[in-house]
Parts: sequence; C-alpha cells; structure tokens
Amino acid sequence: MSEEKHENLIILGGGPAGYTAALYAARANLEPLVIEGFQWGGQLQNTTDVENYPGYPDGIMGPEMMNEFRAQAEKFGTRFVTDDADRVELSDGGIQRVFLGGEAYEAKSIILAMGAEPRRLGIPGEKELSGRGVSTCGVCDGAFFKGEKVAVIGGGDSAMEDSIFISKYASDLDVIHRRDEFRASKIMLDRAKQQPNIHLKTPYVPEEFLAGDDDKIRAIRLRNADTGDTEELEVGGAFVAIGHIPRSELVEVQVDTDDEGYVLTEGKSTRTNLAGVFAVGDLVDRTYRQAVTAAGTGCMGALDAEWYLRDTPPSPEAHWQRGGEPLEVAPELSS
Repeated sequence: MSEEKHENLIILGGGPAGYTAALYAARANLEPLVIEGFQWGGQLQNTTDVENYPGYPDGIMGPEMMNEFRAQAEKFGTRFVTDDADRVELSDGGIQRVFLGGEAYEAKSIILAMGAEPRRLGIPGEKELSGRGVSTCGVCDGAFFKGEKVAVIGGGDSAMEDSIFISKYASDLDVIHRRDEFRASKIMLDRAKQQPNIHLKTPYVPEEFLAGDDDKIRAIRLRNADTGDTEELEVGGAFVAIGHIPRSELVEVQVDTDDEGYVLTEGKSTRTNLAGVFAVGDLVDRTYRQAVTAAGTGCMGALDAEWYLRDTPPSPEAHWQRGGEPLEVAPELSS
C-alpha cells in the first residue's frame, strides 16, 4: 500500500451537499479533500432544466450547475479525487480512513455526502427516456408538464405527495399501483383522492415506457395484475415514485442508521454517533431531497467539522472574516 495521505477533512461524495461543504471548509482554510467518485455531481448530473434553485432566474442545466458548484469550491483550494472509495474505516474521535485501491487517505474528520438514488422500476425504456418525459422527482419536474396527461407510479406517501404537487400543473393524472391497496398513509391517500384530476389506476404493473416519433415518452405499457391483460396508457410524462436508496453501504455498519439505511444525526446538527464523523445531504434526508436543502446541510456539515477540529465551538458573539477565523468583539459590543 502506498504512503498514507494525512488531511484535516475528507468529504466523501460530490453533489450539492459535498461541494457546498467543500466550499465552506476551503474558505475556512481547512484545505478539504473531496473524494467525489466517478459519477460526481449526484442526481443533478442526470437532470435537465433546474428552475427552482435560487440565483438562476432563467434556469440552468443540472450538469452545468454542478460544474459551477465544483469550480467555486476549487477556487478556494478544494482538491478532488475523481475515484470511488472501496472501503471506509471510521473511528470515534480518532483517525478516519478512506481506501481507494492501493491508496489510503487519513483525516482528522470526515463528512459523509454520498447522497441517495431513486429506486428504479428496471423496465425497458426507463433509462432511455429519463429526462425525456420519465422523471423521479415530481417537485423538480412537475411544472414542465403543464396541461398534459401524466402518470405517477407508486403506492406510498412519496407517490401521493408527488401526485398532489404535479396535479397543480397536469390536466389529468393517473396513479398507477400494482395492488388495490396502497401503502400510503390514510391522510395522504385521502388528500390525493380529493384532487379532481387525480385517478387511481389499480392493479396495474408497468412493463415498458414507449417512445414517440420525437423520442420522448408516448405511453406506458401496463399489465393488469389480476387478468394479465395489457394496455397502453398514453401520457406526456411519467414519474417513478417508489422511494430512494441512501448510498450508505460503505458505512452502514459503522455509524447509526435507520431501518432504511439513512444515516442518523444528532438533533439539528450533522453530527453522527461518532465524534469527527458528519453526514449531510440526501444521505440523511428522507423528506425533502432537494438540491437547495442538500446544499444547506453541506454548509452545516462544514461548520460542524470546523468547530470540531477547533475542539470548541466559537462564542455566539464571534464575527467571521474570510478564511474562517473569528474576530474578537469589542467588550462594549458583547455586553
């Protein structure tokens, strides 16, 4: 194994949370190292127009926005390793280690920002039509389908939440579920039923997304789970809402996670049960899962790591200057 590299802070993951954490940490002179992975940029690398991130009134393409996030972090001294971690060894207040092939990186602290990925149906056309009418984020993309007939696939609260949101824009919306019974909570199911343009289509199993002449989605081929009969449902858009999978496989036996694998943090902080180990973004967020909320927790994670590395948090009266060093407050101002 090659010589180990000693760092103040390693950030594991390259998405809105990881890059924001890197920006804040770099400006605090922590010289962070981001192990961003080959598929850096997170889910936004597979997103076309982003219209709901503050500061982009004309919208921006997802990959372009991630390039800008990354460049801004790099401007202040962030270093990047574009490779996937093979193994992580976490400690409670000791040295944190990340292994990439024959190399080991050591740090006093680590921010886990590996994100989450949407669960997929795994049917023909799903990958090919992603961004061409097939989406996994109703809040992100629902407004693009104003006046169109769309479908939401799923039977849980996520599907109901997406359906209610998208129904504000769509002319007609079918919720497709493979069973007559829904896993969604009664209150969410009732809310969906109250929307006049939402219809429940059960028990149907999606088998294929079909493209039109414009290479965008035209229809969904459905199979009736009871009779086996098939039909084509003409749609202008389809939303897969069957949950997310947190990318916690590298650390799930080392830090506390919930029953679905989301890393648990203490209160409103980004601290995990291990001192010096912090978690941010979709890796901890089962509710909002937006770029702006991920970026917000990235900021929190960098501040938590900075304070940890200092051993004590700054006083509430401290002001901050470029570089992250606190400025002393005049006694008359702090009294």
